[in-house]
Amino acid sequence: MANPTTGLPEHHVAHHFDSADQEFDSIKNGMWLFLASEIMMFGALFVGALVFLTLHPAAFREGAHHLDWRLGAINTFFLLTSGLTMGLAVIAAQHGQQNKVRMNLVISILLAAGFLVVKTYEYSLKIEHGTLPGRLWHGEGFHDPFVHIFFGFYFVMTGLHGLHVLIGMGLMTFSLIRSTKVQFTRSYFTPIEMTALYWALVDLVWVFLFPLLYLIG
Repeated sequence: MANPTTGLPEHHVAHHFDSADQEFDSIKNGMWLFLASEIMMFGALFVGALVFLTLHPAAFREGAHHLDWRLGAINTFFLLTSGLTMGLAVIAAQHGQQNKVRMNLVISILLAAGFLVVKTYEYSLKIEHGTLPGRLWHGEGFHDPFVHIFFGFYFVMTGLHGLHVLIGMGLMTFSLIRSTKVQFTRSYFTPIEMTALYWALVDLVWVFLFPLLYLIG
């Protein structure tokens, strides 16, 4: 049903909430709890990588030396810029500027896609050189016998992060479709704000992954 004053569709609060404010607070608190669990998961991987770095610094440096920091820097640009455009999408939604919401969502999706294209190219190089994790390892020319462990961390951490990028693109696409149907107003833009929060986590994880894997060696 449309609002007779604005002509825009009204958001119907779920029956188990007393008000729109209570619905928003519940969703936001749930998202923060989810993000906390994600941070703990990635945090365990970061601790494992730091322990390995402490025990076998030479292997870590040799492995990092075989990564192209320029590709990592390009991906850092893609993610940080997409974080900015997601924030702009939220601001536009708060002001009821549907065209700006859609524009910033499209830019964010394209930047995220650019990140995955670069990462796919990186993975293809690793496959070509045999620097794969676990039993798939057949890399040659390395000096440290533990360097394969570095690439194990590399694939697990960047692969898991890449999966989160894909999920984020799905959430952005969902928000874009809803915005195209003019389902966001100044009083209801929860999906976009939750998507932006999720994407902030994706950005944050990469901000730590980039120096740990690409620069420390």
